[in-house]
Amino acid sequence: MQAAHTLTPSQLSEFLLQVATVRPVFIWGPPGIGKSALVQQFAADVGLDCVSLLGSQLAPEDLIGVPQIEAGVSRFCPPSMIARQAPYCLFLDELNACSQEVQKAFYSLIHERRIGDYRLPEGSIVIGAGNRAQDAAIVKPMSSALINRMVHVQLRVSASEWLAWAKAHGLHPLVIEYLEQRPDHLWSPPPKHEEPFSTPRTWHMLSDALHAWGESLPPVGAEALAMGCLSPNHAAQFKAFGKLAGDRHRLDAILKGDARWPHEPHDRDLLYFLTQAFRARLIKQLPEDRRALSGDVQTFVHRAKALLKDLAQISLEMARLVVAPAEAGTEEAALPGWFLVEVIRDLPRLAAQGNG
Repeated sequence: MQAAHTLTPSQLSEFLLQVATVRPVFIWGPPGIGKSALVQQFAADVGLDCVSLLGSQLAPEDLIGVPQIEAGVSRFCPPSMIARQAPYCLFLDELNACSQEVQKAFYSLIHERRIGDYRLPEGSIVIGAGNRAQDAAIVKPMSSALINRMVHVQLRVSASEWLAWAKAHGLHPLVIEYLEQRPDHLWSPPPKHEEPFSTPRTWHMLSDALHAWGESLPPVGAEALAMGCLSPNHAAQFKAFGKLAGDRHRLDAILKGDARWPHEPHDRDLLYFLTQAFRARLIKQLPEDRRALSGDVQTFVHRAKALLKDLAQISLEMARLVVAPAEAGTEEAALPGWFLVEVIRDLPRLAAQGNG
């Protein structure tokens, strides 16, 4: 199952505050985007302890406990981490990775907030979370009875919210600066084969490793860290970005006319990074409807087409990357159609002017 409506982390926090206090909520989303951290922060914000159970590691007796004889009558005693006296937030992580037997053990806990004779204290909150079937994670079909006991919502990545969080929590400047230029690289879909892929979690991991290594980090170490945490394409571009060192605003300089595209063979990785950053800047700044162009954006359009012509003279392959269609199966946006039409119309004329 996939919940139809998606929320950013800040929107989900408000949603939990209004809904989870009265009904159990299930959060869907791909790995590494912060579902667990968000629930833990929510519990802290409302003043409750957060007890996390990992569904993929549970057996039924971990919930219902084992039978004990009291006054000649057997009764099940749930574990102490669940059977608490004070209200708390019970977080059922990877709930849809449970076996069917464990899922059934959750029925009364989720719907009636009860396990055997034990009831969750008044004011307790139950929240579940899990990955989607398309995420290549360990998931099992969730029974209709369990689905029907919760309110479902899907969490989506927000680059702006994550960057604000990253700055407030002191993540490595290189990670922050890179993602400010390439916010579309914060998350990538899980690959169909075994290789690292980019998520907010892996960027946080990379930041921790960069902080730990410090100023003595050699280029080979930086490359190994990037390749070990990020999607291969993102890792290559992060490596190129690191080579910019004290000149990490090269694209702004190129757009202003204060610098040129790098053209030496050994700068090909830099050129590739700047090409992709140029495409991302175009997607961000160009409106879908040409009639919405302001004077400043019109000037930017003229400059962009001239830069595209210059780039094509260095590498036709790189120029084609700028105007290529969005890749199928990704959430990457495409360039506006009117801009592509103008590029096709104007590039021969611009090239002729350049040769004059």
